[in-house]
Amino acid sequence: MKILAAGDHFVLNSLIGDALYAAVTASPFELTELTLPWPLEPFGKVAEVDEASDCEDALIEALRDVEVCVTQMAPFTERVLDSSPALRLVVVCRGGPVNVNVEAARARGVRVCFAPGRNAAATAEFTVGMMLAAMRRIPQTHDSLARRGIWDGSSYTYERCGPELEDTRVGLIGYGAVGSRVARVLCAFGAEVEVYDPYLRGDVHGVRVASLDALLSRSRVVTLHARLTDETRGLIGARELGLLPRSSVLVNVARGPLVDTEALCDALESGQLAAAALDTYEQEPLPADARLRGVPGVVMTPHLGGASRQVAEKAARIAAAEVARYAGGSPLAHCLT
Repeated sequence: MKILAAGDHFVLNSLIGDALYAAVTASPFELTELTLPWPLEPFGKVAEVDEASDCEDALIEALRDVEVCVTQMAPFTERVLDSSPALRLVVVCRGGPVNVNVEAARARGVRVCFAPGRNAAATAEFTVGMMLAAMRRIPQTHDSLARRGIWDGSSYTYERCGPELEDTRVGLIGYGAVGSRVARVLCAFGAEVEVYDPYLRGDVHGVRVASLDALLSRSRVVTLHARLTDETRGLIGARELGLLPRSSVLVNVARGPLVDTEALCDALESGQLAAAALDTYEQEPLPADARLRGVPGVVMTPHLGGASRQVAEKAARIAAAEVARYAGGSPLAHCLT
């Protein structure tokens, strides 16, 4: 069996190779490698058309006689699949195979697997960090001291110092792999955790709330953990932000389009929101003239919530386990085709 590790500068080929050698013991294999360009645009799209074509060309060449490919970002377009007749399995080291034309793969008998849950812990930890940064004004005071040399004592006043998590009501919208971890951490801080998730069955850490409006009207801090669907796009708009108690905090390390950006900016400028912590945006990369850059109280990071060394290692191990199942003739665990 010939396997291609098509890694990049995050999920390294060395990580994929080590995981494969540890997991695939039932069948001998030959491993080849291709390192893809980095950075890529969000969701695995190469920035320029020419660069995308070059990436496809390199992938097609590397896939010659390859049966299995493990990758994070490789663009498995219809053209690539047509040019790779030996290919039978693509394993994507991310939560969904968005860089694979799944229908085209299915039509050609290529199975497509992915690595759910690989970044749940990293994203949950990042969410809590962003929450604390926004609530306690950590980035602003760092900038004041480190970059401008100002020892800003005004932050040690009642009006400007931020709230603690302990005894603060925090509302979670969504209670999946990330939201449930965030809830456990917040409970350990002593926060009053409330959860809204209409698709959830079972118990939660905290109190379950029957409606989104009820959760918003009671929460001093709201953190988003919902999937992006037609139903949830624009979930938090002007009406929803208006339901929050004045001077609340919004955290979004989930998906940018869950929030109406213009309404968010209005809420920050009016003081309806005291702060917002954002890792994802309606448009990525964030444009240089984005209104968000000029509004007060925003902590922003460039879609880093799922970036940790352990995420890359976990992704490689999950992918290698799927290859081992395939090599051993066992059912695949996370397969779409």
